[in-house]
Amino acid sequence: MTTLRNIEVELARFRHRIVVASAVVLACFALLGMRLIYLQVFKHEHYLEQAENNRTAIVPIVPNRGLIIDRHGTVLATNYSAYTLEITPAKVGQLEQTLDALSEVVEISARDRRRFKRLREEFKSFESLPIRTKLSDAEVARFAAQRYRFPGVDIKARLFRSYPFGEAGSHVVGYIGRINPKEKERIEEEDELGNYRGTDYIGKLGVEQSYEKPLHGITGVEQVETSAGGRAVRRLASSPATPGDAIKLSIDIKLQKLVEDLFGDRRGALVAIDPRNGEVLAFVSKPTFDPNLFVEGIDSESWAALNESIDKPLLNRALRGTYPPGSTYKPFMALAALNTGKRAAGTVINDTGVWTFGGHQFRSHGDGLGAVDMHLSIVRSSNVYYYTLANEMGVDAIHDFMKPLGFGQLTGIDINGEVRGVLPSQDWKRRTYKKAEQQKWYAGETISLGIGQGYNTFTMLQLAHATATLAQGGVQHKPRLVLATQDSVSQALRPATVTAPLDLGYKPEHVAIIKRALASVTQDGTSARVFAGAGYLSAGKTGTAQAVSIGQKDKYNASKLEEHQRDHSLYMAFAPVDAPQVALAVVVENAGFGAAHAAPIARRVFDYLLMGQYPSEEDMAAVQKGLAASPMGKPREAAALDAMGRPLAGSAPLPAASASSAVSAPASRTR
Repeated sequence: MTTLRNIEVELARFRHRIVVASAVVLACFALLGMRLIYLQVFKHEHYLEQAENNRTAIVPIVPNRGLIIDRHGTVLATNYSAYTLEITPAKVGQLEQTLDALSEVVEISARDRRRFKRLREEFKSFESLPIRTKLSDAEVARFAAQRYRFPGVDIKARLFRSYPFGEAGSHVVGYIGRINPKEKERIEEEDELGNYRGTDYIGKLGVEQSYEKPLHGITGVEQVETSAGGRAVRRLASSPATPGDAIKLSIDIKLQKLVEDLFGDRRGALVAIDPRNGEVLAFVSKPTFDPNLFVEGIDSESWAALNESIDKPLLNRALRGTYPPGSTYKPFMALAALNTGKRAAGTVINDTGVWTFGGHQFRSHGDGLGAVDMHLSIVRSSNVYYYTLANEMGVDAIHDFMKPLGFGQLTGIDINGEVRGVLPSQDWKRRTYKKAEQQKWYAGETISLGIGQGYNTFTMLQLAHATATLAQGGVQHKPRLVLATQDSVSQALRPATVTAPLDLGYKPEHVAIIKRALASVTQDGTSARVFAGAGYLSAGKTGTAQAVSIGQKDKYNASKLEEHQRDHSLYMAFAPVDAPQVALAVVVENAGFGAAHAAPIARRVFDYLLMGQYPSEEDMAAVQKGLAASPMGKPREAAALDAMGRPLAGSAPLPAASASSAVSAPASRTR
C-alpha cells in the first residue's frame, strides 16, 4: 500500500514537471514567434536594406577635369588616365620590408620613396597613397599575379593632370595637388564632400585653384553587385559624372613663352594688357617652375629646391611681387600735377643735379639737366622736377590721385592671391606703425615719393593696369585672365562676366600732354635706341629703382653690392600711341638701368603683337644678357613658329628689309 502511494506521488511530480517544461517550451516558441514577427514585419525594410548593401556597393565616378586653353585654343592643361600602385600604411605591417619586396616586382626609384615619405607625413595612415604612377601593362600584370603577397597594396586606375608646356605660364595656369586636411575641412563646410568622393586632388595655385569649381565637374555614382570578397560582379545602375568645364584664358601662350625666354636666367615680371577691354595678354613671373612635379606628389628634395631657393620660383611676381616703381611713376605724378592744378605744363624748374630739403640732399643726374618743363622732365627723367612737385603736392594729395588709378589697391583680377602693395598716406602710416614717433609723417618723407621711391611699392599688375588706364585717356577696365568657360555637355561658350569700365574723368588735353612726352621718350629720350626702326610709334618710360637705400653721401656702385641688392630695371609703355592695343609694365630684378634690360623686352612684345615678328636667335641671346637695344638680325615670322617658338614646316625668316638695325651695346644709365 505504501509502495502504491509512493508511485502515485512520483507520477504527480513527473506530470507537474512535464507541465512546467511544456509551459517553458511554449513560452520559448512564443518568444521566437514574436521575435520572428518583429523581424519580418516591423524590421523588414531595415534588414532588407542591410542585405542589399551587403550585396551591392555605391562607387563614385570621378569626372574628367576641365581643360585650360589659351586665347587661340592651345591646350595648357589636360588629363590622362594611368594605373597607380597604392599603399594604405595602416594595413601594412613592416612598411620598409613591403617596399623592398614590391621593388622586386615593379621598379620603385629613390625619388618614388622620397615622394611617398613626404605624402605619409602630410596625410593620415589609413589613406591610400601612391608609391608608383604610370604603371605599364607588364608591371600591372606582374603585380596582379603576386597581389596575395601584399595586403594593403593595390592597383588603382586614376586620372592625372598634364601640363604640356611645362614651365611656360606655370604661375598663371597653376597646378593641382592632393587634398590636405585644411582643404578637406573647407570642402565639408561648403557641403561639397559628396562631390569629392573618389577624388584626391584639388587646384592649388593659379587658374586651377581660382576656377576649381567649374574645372572639377560633378561626381557621378555607380551601383554594383559585389561578391562575398567585395569584388564588383555586375553593374546595377549608374548616374554618369559631368566633366568639368573648359576655361579659356586671355593669355597668348606663344607670347608668354617668348617673354619668359627673353628673361633668360634673370628674375622679374611682366604684365601686358589690352587697354581696350582689360584682357591680360601675358602674365609673366620669372623664374618659373614645372607644375607637372606636383601632379604625382612632389618629392621632398624637389620641394626643398623650389621652396628654399633664394630666387623664389614659386612666388608669382606679377601678382604678389612688390617693387618701387622708380621713374615709371613720373608720368602719373605729372598727370596728378595737371589734374590738381598744382603745376602747369609750361612751368620751368631748374635741375641743378641736387635738391636740398631739411638739410638732406636729394640727388638727380650728375651736374643736372638745367631748365626743364613738364615735357622735358619726362623725356629726360628729371628727379629734381619731381622732388619739388611732391613737396608742393604733399603725401595725401598724391595718395588721393593715385588711388583711383589702382596703385596700392587690389585690381580685382580674377585669380586668387593678389597683394595690395603700399600707397602711402598719413593715415596709412598711423595705422601701420605702433609707436607714436613712428606714426608721424615727416615732410622729408614726401620728397622721394615723387620719383617712385620711399614707401611706394606696387605690383607690375598695378603698374600695367595704371598704364592701360592712361593709354585709354582715363577709362579703366578691370584686368581679367579668363575670357569664357565652355560647357562640357553642350560645348557652348559662356563669356565671362565683364565689369563696366570706369571713367576717371581726366581732361583730354592733360592726357595728351603726358602721351606726347611718353612718345618722345621712345624717339628722343631714354628708350630711343631700343625703339629705333620700330614700325609703329609707342609711348614709354624707363625706370631704375633702388632695392636698398644708399646714403646721401654715398655713390651707387653695383659692383660693390650683392646681386640681390642692386637696382631694379623697369619700363612702362603702350602702343600704338594714337590707338593703343597693348599696355605693359616690366621689371627685371637687380639688373640696373631700365633702358638696358626692361625696355628691350617691351620692344619685342610690341613687335610680336603689332608686327607679327619673333626675335632672331641672335637677338634672343643678346636680350637675355642685357646686351641688346633695337632688334638684331632678321626677325622671324611669328605665324611660322609653334607655341614653343619652334619653326613650323616650311617657315622662313622675314626679308632683311623688315629687320631693324642691330645695336649690341647696352643703353646708357638713366632713371
